[in-house]
Amino acid sequence: MERQEMGRLHRRLGSADLAAISEVRGAVRELLRYRWKEEPAQVAELLLSELVTNALVHTDDGAVVAVSVAPRRLRVEVRDFVPGMPVSDVPNADDGTHGRGLILVESLADAWGVSPQALGKVVWFELDGERP
Repeated sequence: MERQEMGRLHRRLGSADLAAISEVRGAVRELLRYRWKEEPAQVAELLLSELVTNALVHTDDGAVVAVSVAPRRLRVEVRDFVPGMPVSDVPNADDGTHGRGLILVESLADAWGVSPQALGKVVWFELDGERP
């Protein structure tokens, strides 16, 4: 299911649908194209990719992505349906690229957090942006 309105995106991603990561990145890129400068838009794409990848790789029930953009603020929420909070660990240097998603979110987002739900959780971040 996909819903995209002016300044909003809502998409349900199937379990292990890793192709959806690039699709949702493209949708966010299009959403931000004329609203934000290039650098914060690229950061938004990167952080969105990290959260979606985590949700799809570490759960079996897919995820729901919700994005809302205002003139100076972007909020991205990625909901999964698995109990338990994500763990932000410093990854082992020999572990390739695994384990860095939440560290990137912590480092680059203006705000972020985890909201428990009755079933699962929502991991979210916000970025302050500028109009082009």
